[in-house]
Amino acid sequence: MTAQHDTPVSRTTTALDDTAGPAFAAVGKLFQSFRRADPSYGAQVSVYFRGKEVVSIAEGNGVSAESITGAYSCSKGIAAMVMALLVQEGHLDLDRTVSSYWPEFGCHGKEGILVREALSHRAGLLGVPGGIPIADFHTAKAAAALAAARPLWRPGSTFGYHALTIGILMEELCRRVTGSSLQDLYNQRLRVPYGIDFFLGLPAAEEPRYRKVVYEVPPADSWLDALSFDGLNSNAPHSTVMELPNLREVRAHGMSAAGGVGSAGGLARAYAAVSTGVDGGEPALSQCTITAMSEEQVWGLDRTSGLDNAFGVVFMKPHPSRNFGSHLAFGHEGANAALGFADPAYGLAFGYIPARAEDGRTAGRAHQLAAAARQAAASLHPGAGRVARKIK
Repeated sequence: MTAQHDTPVSRTTTALDDTAGPAFAAVGKLFQSFRRADPSYGAQVSVYFRGKEVVSIAEGNGVSAESITGAYSCSKGIAAMVMALLVQEGHLDLDRTVSSYWPEFGCHGKEGILVREALSHRAGLLGVPGGIPIADFHTAKAAAALAAARPLWRPGSTFGYHALTIGILMEELCRRVTGSSLQDLYNQRLRVPYGIDFFLGLPAAEEPRYRKVVYEVPPADSWLDALSFDGLNSNAPHSTVMELPNLREVRAHGMSAAGGVGSAGGLARAYAAVSTGVDGGEPALSQCTITAMSEEQVWGLDRTSGLDNAFGVVFMKPHPSRNFGSHLAFGHEGANAALGFADPAYGLAFGYIPARAEDGRTAGRAHQLAAAARQAAASLHPGAGRVARKIK
């Protein structure tokens, strides 16, 4: 990592502002209702509206405004912002083959896989038999193992969530087209310039802020077939996915699929930085780039999980079982129910990280808070206030 990792970030702790405060107060009231129902509950919540933070909550169960913790697959959304910059600047073409940038990848039927297919979970590369050692995950060894692998289905014929390997794909494509690591580019182009309190590679100086991820129910310790879809996707026997951010090695290297560490304010500020800009500045991504990256690529039954899912290019898209935003929204949920997204329809950016892992998807607390934020924005956003019913 470069010295950029040790550059301190500015941390926004603004409460509800005078203009938007009354509308967004409903988010805080809903949060407090969760606290009354479960006194052990705690979380961070941040909402940006038109580039300004209008909600900042950090309460309960040992949570503070300064604490940071693992956000699991929310890391994918942050990494996707770097990929979007590469698309925007012409380094990466979504409609070229992966092998045109990474020749070794073009074997065993993978020659025709497009970048957009690989980055929307259609490559059939959930993992490799025997798994990849965690110490190798951020290295060329992991990329070589994936390049040599045979896909588990005919590429492009279906989709299945690549829980960890999509990070390898993003990182190697970034190295091939720029010569730099994805983590370094994130630091140089987004985290440091925009003061984002979210890290892909946590500096040692920030370690005292780290709060270990804990669980409502401890992860099951039953045997997992390492050669099953689930076993390959979980990188068995080399990792237990839910423990990843609690490993210093993973936090230090910033595995872009699941090793990101930060605060809810950092998540929300990152999405605001790329979509609306923050504090009066211009957004990092153009509307054209956002459209290209957030356009829905797949929707339906996920071959890996057996659940319904929807994805743009890396980013998750809203759908009935993960109803976090409008049809224009893009973001990513984490395994502990952390959530970060931008919703251009309402000028919103949102971040949520719970103190302990909890249930996600539409019924989860994060999605309920996100719906309250959208309803508040709809009351303030020109044209959006004409909705005929409440957002659920």
